[in-house]
Amino acid sequence: MQASTGDAVRLLIVDDHEVVRAGLRMLLKRWPNIEVVGEAGTAEEGIAETQRIAPDVVLMDMRLPDASGVDACREIRANTPHSKIVFLTAFADEDAVLAAIFAGADGYLLKEIAGEALVSAIESVARGQSILDPAITRAVLDGMRSMSLPAAGPKDSLLSPQEQHVLALVAEGKTNKEIAAALGLSYKTVKNYLSNVFQKLQVSHRSQAAAFFVSRVRR
Repeated sequence: MQASTGDAVRLLIVDDHEVVRAGLRMLLKRWPNIEVVGEAGTAEEGIAETQRIAPDVVLMDMRLPDASGVDACREIRANTPHSKIVFLTAFADEDAVLAAIFAGADGYLLKEIAGEALVSAIESVARGQSILDPAITRAVLDGMRSMSLPAAGPKDSLLSPQEQHVLALVAEGKTNKEIAAALGLSYKTVKNYLSNVFQKLQVSHRSQAAAFFVSRVRR
């Protein structure tokens, strides 16, 4: 167990499973330098609690019943920018990680992480560092390297307005099903739009398309 070194990091837990929240509370009680100041079971509750108590760090699951953790992350970033956000999730796929990074997350950890490593990560993020679970670092770095797109021509001008809408939602980390619901389209139509986007941008992965969108809006 680590000794307290000054003010404790104030932590909000956002996870839809009560057992997970209880387990995290019990685990973190062993470290006096981490103080669990609140918890939430949905994205909406997490956003509201973050605004209410302004924790130092929000420990959040990627999948929540009412919205994705990425959506909640983006909302918290806009309304409570001083609160750091760390995803603690079972999802290790590249697209999920990159969506979290693009949304402004400060860390991404897998739920199999050891307790001491979790505490160390929370403290590091509270100090302003960014943390990525070692188990997924290589895959993400490889994915980032593969994102370099051919530079010839303004490819975004090739996309129709609806294709640009679909691409924007892909960059937000939304699934095809979520995009269909957001735009009032069928699942098959979204897949067709996305196929056209991939072909026009000369990419083959959602993460590459998302990276293109992020680089375009930040120009």
